[in-house]
Amino acid sequence: MRIGESFIGDGVDAAHINTVLGARDGPVGVAWATALATPRQGHVPFVAVLQPGLPTRPLTLFVNKATIEGDRHATLTWGAAQAGVAAGVADAVHAGTVAREQVDELVLIAAVWVNPLAEYADAVYTNNREATARALAAGAAASGPAAGELLEQVLAARDQPANPFYRPGGGHHSPAGGAW
Repeated sequence: MRIGESFIGDGVDAAHINTVLGARDGPVGVAWATALATPRQGHVPFVAVLQPGLPTRPLTLFVNKATIEGDRHATLTWGAAQAGVAAGVADAVHAGTVAREQVDELVLIAAVWVNPLAEYADAVYTNNREATARALAAGAAASGPAAGELLEQVLAARDQPANPFYRPGGGHHSPAGGAW
């Protein structure tokens, strides 16, 4: 099982992706099928497609982290962000981050944040594409030979956590406020 994360962009069109990649016949496959079969109000997992009838490989379950708030948010989530995730998965396969010969044995869960205030479809698409490819690369690095280096980076950063919404001593940063 490979777990990855990436945050790309700033402001309301930024993308935050969490990925879980694993065997179709293992615990990730069970979680994938369970999530697909149990939608809830405002959160409807679905298979990501590059084009209608052309699901990406490995099969990718798109799970929205933000409750859908209105038609524009729905369109950006299910349109631009979904297309970005599908393309990012294909980019990861093309780059070898996900082995081409394993794509039909694997499934991917992509938990995707699209801000309800997002504005620009092309920015949402681009940020989600890059965030997905980077999350998959981070998952590969965390479970491969670079895992020790990653742990050292985690330990070195333990007294300086920061994200686009908060930095100790730096106060609160609005999600709409852009780069920090």
